[in-house]
Amino acid sequence: VQLQASGGGLVQAGGSLRLSCTTSGRSVSSYTMGWFHQAPGKEREFVSAIRASGDRTYYADSVKGRFTCSRDNAANAVYLQMKNLKPEDTAVYYCAAGYAILSTVYVDGAYGHWGKGTLVTVSS
Repeated sequence: VQLQASGGGLVQAGGSLRLSCTTSGRSVSSYTMGWFHQAPGKEREFVSAIRASGDRTYYADSVKGRFTCSRDNAANAVYLQMKNLKPEDTAVYYCAAGYAILSTVYVDGAYGHWGKGTLVTVSS
């Protein structure tokens, strides 16, 4: 499974961006899909995840109410709609696929497939 995140860019605080994660190769419809970000000098952190069926989403406390994760299994794509962006959201954002379940959805080690990231920069 090859993943590619896109949609990053430079935005002012309070603005919005929509990230996309497209896939090639095998279908990801059976995988939990996750979004993680890594700010300069910091560890990679969980942002959001969505179960294979799309019936359950998970969010880091820092993005709840501002970010929405969705997926289109027919299109083999996952999205992260980000609103009310803050400077602290600045990071490289990665999408990942794996068989993460329950509490493991928050753990990057539960995802076996990763794409190249897309940079999100939020100016104050």
